[in-house]
Amino acid sequence: MIDTQSETTGKRLAVVGAGAVGGAVVNLASSYGHTVTAFADSTSAAIDPNGIDTDAALARKDETGTVGEADSTVAVDATYDVLVEATPTTLGDAQPAFSHLRTALERDRDVVLANKGPVAERYTDVKQVVRDSDGSIRFEATVGGAIPVLSTVEDFSPAQVTAVRGVLNGTANFILSRMAAEGLDYEHVLAEAQDLGVAEADPAFDVEGTDAALKCVILANVLSTDDREYTLSDATVNGITNIPGSALELAAEEGRTIRLVGEATPTGVHVGPRLIPQNTALAVTGTRNIVQLETTSAGQLNLSGRGAGGPETASAILADINRL
Repeated sequence: MIDTQSETTGKRLAVVGAGAVGGAVVNLASSYGHTVTAFADSTSAAIDPNGIDTDAALARKDETGTVGEADSTVAVDATYDVLVEATPTTLGDAQPAFSHLRTALERDRDVVLANKGPVAERYTDVKQVVRDSDGSIRFEATVGGAIPVLSTVEDFSPAQVTAVRGVLNGTANFILSRMAAEGLDYEHVLAEAQDLGVAEADPAFDVEGTDAALKCVILANVLSTDDREYTLSDATVNGITNIPGSALELAAEEGRTIRLVGEATPTGVHVGPRLIPQNTALAVTGTRNIVQLETTSAGQLNLSGRGAGGPETASAILADINRL
């Protein structure tokens, strides 16, 4: 079928969070036809109902650590069509992200999340706020960066997807890939990953499996057919910190390797190191991610790509805005 020319209506965006992802959304918004009317970091905001000077705001952030003169709290009350929530993920009460999305939805605005907290820790609360609003919420960017995992599940219908599994953390995968390729121990490769900027100074969120588990929890919530809510506390999680280099050498002798694999089904979440055959779909290398969908009518689908990064994750956010 040949698609005729379509047009995306430009939206006014309020972007809360000025890290790599929020900054990339602000930088790319105009190329997607959108206008940024509010941009906030943790202490300041740039506000203009006609559109802020995004280049100036980003330059100011680099030079001074702030994006504007206004207080950061006014961004969610500004003039916008879509709130982009890109603050750092927090666990438990998922604040301040949950309050941000609730304020926007109570104003009947749409919300696009990069922050995993609300849909991983307060999914039932989020659904209730959406029910009471004329706005809607999308969160493609919370799982798999640029990979269209949630939109693919949506297209097939969650009832037609029996399980989702994959390699969902680039830091852990980089470390395991390097350990296998070079015969190095965990601590050596971790230090290398930190030098390259692939791992954080405190890598616990990635290497202990928390990040992958949050993504799988979100998938389990989306797949749930009985309104059960999953949170991180419902997941079985093991990381990669205790894997010796010798384990990868032994695996290689048998034509296998080790990857941190997460799995979400309508009944649970499990994350941990797994022995898998080399040269199969799950044996992705470096920071690459892969997600496998098990479907009732189409069999297994593999989606692979960049699972993190500012522009990559921003592309998922901007795709969600277009879907609105």
